[in-house]
Amino acid sequence: MNFAALDISLLGPAFLAGLVVLLSHVPLGRQVLDRGIIFIDLAIAQIAGLGVILAEVLWHTHHGWEVQLCAMSAALLGAWSLHWLGKRWPKEQEAMIGVVFVLAATAAILLLHSNPHGGEHLKELLAGQILWVSWQQVAVAALVTAALGPLWYVLNRWDRHLAFYTTFAVAVTVSVQLVGVYLVFASLIVPALTMKPLQTKKAHIAGFLIGLSAYAAGLSLSALMDWPTSPVIVWVLALIAVLVASIGFRKD
Repeated sequence: MNFAALDISLLGPAFLAGLVVLLSHVPLGRQVLDRGIIFIDLAIAQIAGLGVILAEVLWHTHHGWEVQLCAMSAALLGAWSLHWLGKRWPKEQEAMIGVVFVLAATAAILLLHSNPHGGEHLKELLAGQILWVSWQQVAVAALVTAALGPLWYVLNRWDRHLAFYTTFAVAVTVSVQLVGVYLVFASLIVPALTMKPLQTKKAHIAGFLIGLSAYAAGLSLSALMDWPTSPVIVWVLALIAVLVASIGFRKD
């Protein structure tokens, strides 16, 4: 074990990135479960990632306003399209979400087919690079996350379904660039699923604590063992969730 790898300057921004992701994804995960559209986060995350890849193809950059504009526009367009499809064909909505995910994933492969580093870019999109997140990225993500509440409130007065899809798209666009598609899905679904029997407020608090424990333990274990960070966090999150569920809790 390499105890010298437990460096706060490296692990600190990564842990705060996980905290920011959980602040939005735990309550959104509850909404996803209640709506029965489990794979919407994979679809929207993949679409946001497609926007990032499109910006790279068009402007040859990994950062800047062009990337954020493409990612956010793609995610919002995808979310609003799924909202419309869900209203038109509600019984087939989950299947259509899966189709949209496959289309976005294969479109990313097509855009990167001639890029010699295409495979690496796809890996970064899926697994993320949470260890290389900067303090600036975390600060921007925190500001956007803080704005999600007012955005939800305003849109919810008009159309609660549109409020969900819009807020979801913005949250996922930010989080997928911080932690990658795998951790976006795990952070959204695992805590919410584990705490589903509890009342909403208690479930949010408990789910957040489960996620926070997983990020802390996963980051530490990854650093000590020199293992890939995102997969370790996903597995630790799943193991903690199984442990909590096996201990059991009394329904309200």
